[in-house]
Amino acid sequence: MDVLDWLLDSDPAIRWQVLHALTDAPAEEVAAERARIATDGWGAALLAEQAEDGLWDGGTYRPGWIPPERDGFDAWSGTHFTLQQLVDFGLDPTSPEARRAIARVRENVRWEHAGEPYFDGETEPCINGVVLTIATYFGETGDRVAETLADSRLGDGGWNCWAEYGARVSSFHSTICAVEGLRAWQHAGGSDPRVEETAAAGEEYLLARGLFRRRSDGSIPDPRMTMLSYPVRWYHDVLRGLEHFRLQDRRDPRLAEAVELVRSKRDAESRWVLENDHEGPVNVEFEMEGFPSQWLTLRALRVLRWWDGD
Repeated sequence: MDVLDWLLDSDPAIRWQVLHALTDAPAEEVAAERARIATDGWGAALLAEQAEDGLWDGGTYRPGWIPPERDGFDAWSGTHFTLQQLVDFGLDPTSPEARRAIARVRENVRWEHAGEPYFDGETEPCINGVVLTIATYFGETGDRVAETLADSRLGDGGWNCWAEYGARVSSFHSTICAVEGLRAWQHAGGSDPRVEETAAAGEEYLLARGLFRRRSDGSIPDPRMTMLSYPVRWYHDVLRGLEHFRLQDRRDPRLAEAVELVRSKRDAESRWVLENDHEGPVNVEFEMEGFPSQWLTLRALRVLRWWDGD
C-alpha cells in the first residue's frame, strides 16, 4: 500500500492533517474531515470521557485515583494531557463540542498545586508551556502563564521544572514545552517584548545543542531524545523539536543533524516506527511500540517536506 493511502486509512485526527500537509486536497475537503474529529473516532471518544465538573478521570494533572505517595507516577488520562491530545488532534476550537468542553474547564478545573484556575497555570514550566499551548489554541488568553514563563527562565536560556527546588541548568524537556507555548501565544496575538526575548533564548538553547546534545562535549544526555515518540506528553525528542522549528519556518543549519537522524529512521516502505511509548494509563489507545506509526510517519514526512522545500 502506498504510504499516503496507508496514512489516509486512519482516524479523522490523522486524515485531515495528511490532507492538509501532504496532499493538494481542497480546503473544503480538509475542513470537512477535520470537523469529524468532534463526532467520530478518537476525538469523540476523548470528549465523551469528560465529566460535568470539567475533569477527565477525576484529576487535573494526574487522575484522581492516584494516591499522594505515587506522586512521580506517570498517567496520561487526567485533564491536562487529555487537552494536550485534543490540540494535537486538531479539534476545531470553534466547534460546539470544543466550546462546551473548554467552558467546563474554565469554570471548574483547578490545579492540585494550589487551587489555581487551570488556564492561569501553576509553577512548573513544563506544565505551564503545555497549558499556554492549550489556552491559546482554544481562545483563552494565557497572559498570566506567559508572564510566569518569562519570569522563570534560567540563566542559560532555558527552563527546568526543578528550578524551584534548586536546579540551575536547563532541561530539554522543560524548554521545548515552554517555547512551544510562548510561540503559540505570540501567534495568537500575544505581544510582550519580554516574551519575544525569552522565547528566542529558549530556542537558542535548543539550537546550540542541535536538539539532542550537550553543549559542553557533544554527548547525548538522554538517549530517549534520539528515539521517536508519540504522544510526546512532556518529553522532548528530535522530531518534536523539528516540528517546533517547522512551525516557526526556521531552517537553521544547526538542525541538520537532527533532520538526518529522523530521515535515517525511515523504513523501506517510507514509514517510521514508534520507538518510545511513554507508558501510563490513557483514555484512548493509539499505536504499539516497535510497530510502524501513522502519527510518526505524518510528523516526519511533513518535517522532511518542509526542510527539503518539497
